[in-house]
Amino acid sequence: MTKLNAAIRVMGLTVAVLLAQGCQRAEQPAAPGGSATSSQASSKPAGAASSAANQSTSAAPAAPQARSATFPAGTAIKVRTTRTLSTKTLKTGDGFDAVLDEPLVANGREIFPKGAMVMGKVIDSDPGGRVKGVASLAIAVNMLHTADGQMFDIATNTVSIEADTSKTKDATKVAVGTAVGAAIGAIAGGKKGAGIGAATGAGAGTAVVLSTRGDAAEIASETVLDFSLTSPLTVSQ
Repeated sequence: MTKLNAAIRVMGLTVAVLLAQGCQRAEQPAAPGGSATSSQASSKPAGAASSAANQSTSAAPAAPQARSATFPAGTAIKVRTTRTLSTKTLKTGDGFDAVLDEPLVANGREIFPKGAMVMGKVIDSDPGGRVKGVASLAIAVNMLHTADGQMFDIATNTVSIEADTSKTKDATKVAVGTAVGAAIGAIAGGKKGAGIGAATGAGAGTAVVLSTRGDAAEIASETVLDFSLTSPLTVSQ
Protein backbone atom coordinates (compact mmCIF):
# COMPACT_ATOMS: atom_id res chain seq x y z
CA MET A 1 0.00 0.00 0.00
CA THR A 2 2.82 2.31 0.80
CA LYS A 3 4.42 1.61 -2.56
CA LEU A 4 1.15 2.38 -4.39
CA ASN A 5 0.84 5.78 -2.71
CA ALA A 6 4.39 6.64 -3.63
CA ALA A 7 3.76 5.79 -7.27
CA ILE A 8 0.65 7.94 -7.33
CA ARG A 9 2.60 10.91 -5.92
CA VAL A 10 5.32 10.54 -8.57
CA MET A 11 2.75 10.47 -11.34
CA GLY A 12 1.03 13.59 -9.95
CA LEU A 13 4.31 15.48 -9.81
CA THR A 14 5.09 14.49 -13.42
CA VAL A 15 1.70 15.73 -14.68
CA ALA A 16 2.14 19.00 -12.79
CA VAL A 17 5.57 19.58 -14.33
CA LEU A 18 4.24 18.88 -17.84
CA LEU A 19 1.31 21.29 -17.38
CA ALA A 20 3.65 24.03 -16.15
CA GLN A 21 5.91 23.69 -19.21
CA GLY A 22 2.90 23.88 -21.54
CA CYS A 23 1.70 27.10 -19.95
CA GLN A 24 5.14 28.72 -20.28
CA ARG A 25 5.30 27.96 -24.00
CA ALA A 26 1.85 29.47 -24.59
CA GLU A 27 2.80 32.67 -22.80
CA GLN A 28 6.02 33.35 -24.86
CA PRO A 29 5.79 36.65 -27.03
CA ALA A 30 5.73 36.52 -30.81
CA ALA A 31 9.05 36.61 -32.65
CA PRO A 32 10.56 40.12 -33.21
CA GLY A 33 10.71 39.55 -36.95
CA GLY A 34 7.00 38.87 -37.17
CA SER A 35 6.17 41.96 -35.15
CA ALA A 36 8.35 44.20 -37.32
CA THR A 37 6.86 42.78 -40.49
CA SER A 38 3.36 43.43 -39.22
CA SER A 39 4.29 46.97 -38.18
CA GLN A 40 5.90 47.74 -41.54
CA ALA A 41 2.91 46.38 -43.40
CA SER A 42 0.54 48.54 -41.42
CA SER A 43 2.68 51.69 -41.81
CA LYS A 44 3.24 51.50 -45.59
CA PRO A 45 -0.13 52.92 -46.71
CA ALA A 46 0.22 55.96 -44.43
CA GLY A 47 3.76 56.66 -45.69
CA ALA A 48 2.72 56.36 -49.34
CA ALA A 49 -0.19 58.75 -48.81
CA SER A 50 2.08 61.27 -47.08
CA SER A 51 4.62 61.11 -49.93
CA ALA A 52 1.92 61.60 -52.56
CA ALA A 53 0.57 64.59 -50.65
CA ASN A 54 4.03 66.14 -50.46
CA GLN A 55 4.60 65.65 -54.20
CA SER A 56 1.23 67.22 -54.98
CA THR A 57 2.01 70.22 -52.78
CA SER A 58 5.50 70.78 -54.22
CA ALA A 59 4.46 70.35 -57.87
CA ALA A 60 5.19 73.40 -60.06
CA PRO A 61 2.14 75.52 -60.96
CA ALA A 62 0.75 75.09 -64.45
CA ALA A 63 1.93 77.61 -67.04
CA PRO A 64 -0.61 80.40 -67.68
CA GLN A 65 -2.60 80.05 -70.85
CA ALA A 66 -1.85 82.46 -73.68
CA ARG A 67 -4.38 85.28 -73.97
CA SER A 68 -5.44 86.72 -77.30
CA ALA A 69 -6.83 90.10 -78.27
CA THR A 70 -8.50 91.03 -81.53
CA PHE A 71 -8.64 94.48 -83.11
CA PRO A 72 -11.52 94.57 -85.62
CA ALA A 73 -11.39 96.17 -89.04
CA GLY A 74 -11.91 99.90 -88.74
CA THR A 75 -9.79 100.24 -85.59
CA ALA A 76 -8.22 103.72 -85.62
CA ILE A 77 -4.42 103.92 -85.62
CA LYS A 78 -2.80 107.30 -85.02
CA VAL A 79 0.77 107.47 -86.33
CA ARG A 80 3.37 110.20 -85.88
CA THR A 81 6.10 110.58 -88.50
CA THR A 82 9.69 110.75 -87.32
CA ARG A 83 11.15 112.27 -90.50
CA THR A 84 9.99 114.16 -93.56
CA LEU A 85 8.44 111.96 -96.26
CA SER A 86 8.87 113.51 -99.70
CA THR A 87 8.51 112.59 -103.35
CA LYS A 88 12.01 114.02 -103.72
CA THR A 89 13.54 111.17 -101.72
CA LEU A 90 11.00 108.35 -101.70
CA LYS A 91 10.02 106.08 -104.55
CA THR A 92 7.05 103.76 -104.89
CA GLY A 93 7.69 100.65 -102.80
CA ASP A 94 10.10 102.30 -100.35
CA GLY A 95 9.62 101.74 -96.64
CA PHE A 96 9.60 104.22 -93.77
CA ASP A 97 9.34 104.10 -89.99
CA ALA A 98 7.18 106.07 -87.57
CA VAL A 99 5.72 105.67 -84.06
CA LEU A 100 2.28 105.21 -82.52
CA ASP A 101 0.85 108.50 -81.30
CA GLU A 102 -1.79 106.75 -79.15
CA PRO A 103 -1.72 103.28 -77.55
CA LEU A 104 -3.86 100.43 -78.88
CA VAL A 105 -5.93 98.80 -76.12
CA ALA A 106 -8.03 95.60 -76.27
CA ASN A 107 -9.97 93.91 -73.45
CA GLY A 108 -8.61 96.48 -71.02
CA ARG A 109 -5.00 95.60 -71.87
CA GLU A 110 -2.52 97.88 -73.61
CA ILE A 111 -1.16 95.75 -76.44
CA PHE A 112 0.70 98.39 -78.45
CA PRO A 113 1.94 101.28 -76.25
CA LYS A 114 2.30 104.89 -77.31
CA GLY A 115 5.67 105.34 -79.00
CA ALA A 116 5.77 101.76 -80.32
CA MET A 117 7.57 101.40 -83.63
CA VAL A 118 5.46 101.43 -86.77
CA MET A 119 6.60 100.40 -90.24
CA GLY A 120 5.03 101.77 -93.39
CA LYS A 121 5.29 101.56 -97.17
CA VAL A 122 5.10 104.09 -99.98
CA ILE A 123 2.16 102.98 -102.10
CA ASP A 124 2.72 105.63 -104.77
CA SER A 125 5.25 108.41 -105.25
CA ASP A 126 4.56 110.67 -108.21
CA PRO A 127 6.88 113.67 -108.51
CA GLY A 128 4.36 115.22 -110.94
CA GLY A 129 4.35 116.13 -114.65
CA ARG A 130 5.57 119.40 -116.18
CA VAL A 131 3.44 122.56 -116.12
CA LYS A 132 0.14 120.80 -115.33
CA GLY A 133 1.56 118.01 -113.19
CA VAL A 134 1.10 118.03 -109.39
CA ALA A 135 3.28 115.81 -107.19
CA SER A 136 1.47 113.29 -104.97
CA LEU A 137 2.47 110.81 -102.26
CA ALA A 138 0.42 107.88 -100.93
CA ILE A 139 1.49 105.78 -97.92
CA ALA A 140 0.11 102.99 -95.71
CA VAL A 141 1.13 101.24 -92.48
CA ASN A 142 2.00 97.54 -92.73
CA MET A 143 3.62 96.52 -89.43
CA LEU A 144 3.31 97.16 -85.68
CA HIS A 145 5.77 96.31 -82.90
CA THR A 146 4.76 95.36 -79.34
CA ALA A 147 6.67 96.50 -76.25
CA ASP A 148 8.40 93.10 -76.01
CA GLY A 149 9.61 93.19 -79.61
CA GLN A 150 6.97 91.09 -81.36
CA MET A 151 6.08 92.18 -84.89
CA PHE A 152 2.63 91.94 -86.45
CA ASP A 153 1.73 92.48 -90.08
CA ILE A 154 -1.31 94.69 -90.57
CA ALA A 155 -3.33 96.15 -93.42
CA THR A 156 -4.54 99.76 -93.36
CA ASN A 157 -6.09 102.35 -95.60
CA THR A 158 -3.91 104.67 -97.67
CA VAL A 159 -3.19 108.28 -96.73
CA SER A 160 -2.46 110.56 -99.70
CA ILE A 161 -1.17 114.11 -100.05
CA GLU A 162 -0.66 116.37 -103.06
CA ALA A 163 1.70 119.29 -103.59
CA ASP A 164 0.34 122.78 -104.04
CA THR A 165 -0.46 123.53 -107.67
CA SER A 166 2.26 125.43 -109.55
CA LYS A 167 0.01 127.18 -112.10
CA THR A 168 0.24 130.59 -110.40
CA LYS A 169 4.00 130.40 -110.16
CA ASP A 170 4.23 129.29 -113.82
CA ALA A 171 2.07 132.20 -115.00
CA THR A 172 4.28 134.60 -113.07
CA LYS A 173 7.40 133.20 -114.72
CA VAL A 174 5.90 133.64 -118.21
CA ALA A 175 4.75 137.22 -117.45
CA VAL A 176 8.21 138.18 -116.19
CA GLY A 177 9.79 136.71 -119.28
CA THR A 178 7.38 138.63 -121.55
CA ALA A 179 8.02 141.96 -119.80
CA VAL A 180 11.79 141.61 -119.94
CA GLY A 181 11.67 140.63 -123.61
CA ALA A 182 9.48 143.62 -124.50
CA ALA A 183 11.81 146.07 -122.74
CA ILE A 184 14.83 144.72 -124.57
CA GLY A 185 12.98 144.83 -127.95
CA ALA A 186 11.87 148.44 -127.41
CA ILE A 187 15.38 149.53 -126.73
CA ALA A 188 16.60 147.80 -129.83
CA GLY A 189 13.91 148.71 -132.36
CA GLY A 190 10.99 150.77 -131.07
CA LYS A 191 7.42 149.44 -131.14
CA LYS A 192 8.16 146.73 -133.64
CA GLY A 193 11.13 145.63 -131.65
CA ALA A 194 9.05 145.64 -128.46
CA GLY A 195 6.54 143.23 -130.03
CA ILE A 196 9.25 140.92 -131.21
CA GLY A 197 10.96 141.10 -127.82
CA ALA A 198 7.76 140.31 -125.97
CA ALA A 199 7.20 137.20 -128.05
CA THR A 200 10.77 136.13 -127.53
CA GLY A 201 10.55 136.79 -123.80
CA ALA A 202 7.33 134.84 -123.47
CA GLY A 203 8.93 131.89 -125.21
CA ALA A 204 11.90 132.07 -122.88
CA GLY A 205 9.63 132.14 -119.82
CA THR A 206 7.70 129.13 -121.04
CA ALA A 207 10.91 127.23 -121.63
CA VAL A 208 11.91 127.83 -118.03
CA VAL A 209 8.60 126.40 -116.81
CA LEU A 210 8.82 123.35 -119.05
CA SER A 211 12.29 122.53 -117.79
CA THR A 212 11.25 122.45 -114.12
CA ARG A 213 8.83 120.39 -112.06
CA GLY A 214 6.33 121.64 -109.49
CA ASP A 215 6.85 121.46 -105.74
CA ALA A 216 7.35 118.05 -104.14
CA ALA A 217 4.58 116.43 -102.16
CA GLU A 218 5.80 116.22 -98.57
CA ILE A 219 4.64 115.05 -95.15
CA ALA A 220 6.63 116.90 -92.51
CA SER A 221 8.31 115.20 -89.56
CA GLU A 222 6.15 114.99 -86.39
CA THR A 223 2.94 114.99 -88.46
CA VAL A 224 0.11 112.91 -86.93
CA LEU A 225 -1.65 110.76 -89.54
CA ASP A 226 -4.92 108.86 -89.12
CA PHE A 227 -5.02 105.30 -90.42
CA SER A 228 -7.50 102.48 -89.80
CA LEU A 229 -7.30 98.70 -90.10
CA THR A 230 -8.85 97.26 -93.24
CA SER A 231 -8.77 93.70 -91.82
CA PRO A 232 -8.87 92.33 -88.24
CA LEU A 233 -5.67 91.89 -86.24
CA THR A 234 -5.38 89.12 -83.61
CA VAL A 235 -2.55 89.23 -81.10
CA SER A 236 -1.64 86.29 -78.80
CA GLN A 237 0.47 86.93 -75.69
